[in-house]
Parts: sequence; C-alpha cells; structure tokens
Amino acid sequence: MADAGEITTQDRFRGCLLGLAVGDAVGAPFEGLTGETIYRSFGPVDRIIADLNDEVINYTDDTQMALGVAECLVEYGCIAADELAERFATNYEAGRGYGSGMQKILNAMVMGKEWKPLVESLFPGGSWGNGAAMRVAPVGLAFCHDPARVREEAARSARVTHLHPLGVDAAVILASAVSILLRQDSPFDSKAFYAELLESAETEEFQWQLRTAGRLEAQEMISFGSCLAAHRSVTTAITCFTAWPDSYEKTIGRAISMGDDTDTLAAIAGALSGAHLGIKAIPPNLLSRLENGKMGRDHLDKTAMALHERWSNLDGEKPD
Repeated sequence: MADAGEITTQDRFRGCLLGLAVGDAVGAPFEGLTGETIYRSFGPVDRIIADLNDEVINYTDDTQMALGVAECLVEYGCIAADELAERFATNYEAGRGYGSGMQKILNAMVMGKEWKPLVESLFPGGSWGNGAAMRVAPVGLAFCHDPARVREEAARSARVTHLHPLGVDAAVILASAVSILLRQDSPFDSKAFYAELLESAETEEFQWQLRTAGRLEAQEMISFGSCLAAHRSVTTAITCFTAWPDSYEKTIGRAISMGDDTDTLAAIAGALSGAHLGIKAIPPNLLSRLENGKMGRDHLDKTAMALHERWSNLDGEKPD
C-alpha cells in the first residue's frame, strides 16, 4: 500500500468507483451461494482472487447504477429524481442482473411512462433493499467536505427507487462512510470512524448495528446478515472493510466469503477500500480483467476523474 500522504484525492475517487466495480465483478459469480458452499466448491476466497484466470470479469447492476449516479452528478452537480431516473434508463441493460421489481421500474423509465407510482405500488411501504446503498458511493465523493449535503443528496438519490426508511438510511450511511474516508488525514481509526458514522444513522436498527460494530477490535468483523435487505447486508459490508482497512483483496475476499448477495457486499466493501487506499491498491490482476467496453473500465475511470474535477469546481478548490 502507498503511504497515505502519497494518495491524492483523485486517486481516491478513481479507487472508489473502480473498487466498487471490481468487487462487484469478482463477487458476481458467487451470488446466491452460501459461504460454506463457496469454500467447499471453490476453496478459500483469497486463493480464488489470486488465481483468477484470464477471462474478463463483468460487473452487474450495482456498478451500472452507481455509474448512473456519478454521471448525473458530473452533469448536474446534484441529485434530482427525474435526471437520475433518466440516467438509469439510458444506461439500463437488463442482462446485468437487475431484480424483477427494478426491471419493471426501469422498463417504465425507458418507455417514458410514469414510474413514480410504480415505485410505490411495487414495494408497499417502500423497498428496504440494499439497492440504494450499492450505488450511492459517488455522492459521498462529490460532497465529501459537506457531511450535511452528503446526507441530503444520498437520501434524495435513494428515494428515486427506495422509500422505506431502512433503504434510505442505508444509502445515507454508506455515502457518509465514503465521505469520512475522503476527509481523513491520519491512519485509519475504526472506532472514530464508527463514532462519526453513527451521527448519520436515523433508524434504530442501523444505530444499534453501528454501535455494535464500533466496539470491534482490529481485524474483527461481525455479520448482521448478507442478504439483499439493507439492514441485513450494508453494515456487514462496512465491517468487511474496517476489519482489513489496509488491504483491498482481503476486504472484498471477506465480503465474498459471507455468501448470498456477494456482488453487492463486495461492491460496497470495495468502494470503501478504494476510497481509503486509492486506485493503486486494487491488484492489477483484478483491474486489468474488468470489462472494458463502452461503459467499462476506461469509462468508469474517466467518470471518476470528471467527478473529481466537478467536485473541485463546486468546492472552489483545485484538483490535486
């Protein structure tokens, strides 16, 4: 790992978005399997990561929607529901593994139909899935020096598709986690990290989880679940990072070893690791295998750099 003083803010922006995509792509083939099945059938995850063959690894809806958030921020400088929905519709590729409910919403967006009532009707009371959290990292980057703005924009981004308090809270917490990592100048302190992160939690469920996680010692983690429910995966993914803050490989490996929603767990954990360590911490054997088509590796990288330039202009600061 490079010395923390040598990691520029632009490195962190690039590391966050590409760290999300690589984690997503590495974790995708194991989605739906239990941790025990992954270990028994494929071996230890660290060996799986080290021994990846030369085949291209492809990201899922997690990265595609995060890319939409980043592109919206680059173009408009903020989150607005209609503009973000338009970006989701433009980027939408059904084969990326979207859930059935999200596909219905996105199909309506693509066809120019009224999609907001559909969001409400498909998920009575609002979706409490982790979909809003998996895509929100760019918000934490764009407004990293304004914690209140991070929370506001993250909540706005979530409510395009997720209206349940848990779904919204998960997005706010994850964006806040990214912003905290961008603001840190000293070596990582997990207890200070969780103490600050707790200030962003609105729901009792997440408040309890973050307090519990804040009591962990170095290289300890705890599972609150690994399924698609936001309160059964998002804090778990965060602890995968805080247990191994100096290793991207160990962070996403631990997330994948949890089983179940492996792509989202590894995407979230990978985004945090990349935001903390920068792009150079992502192993070349992983980054070089990430798909590189029209919206692939190079486009993700350019979008991260464009977001960094936009953030610098908005904040009145010059890029690194």
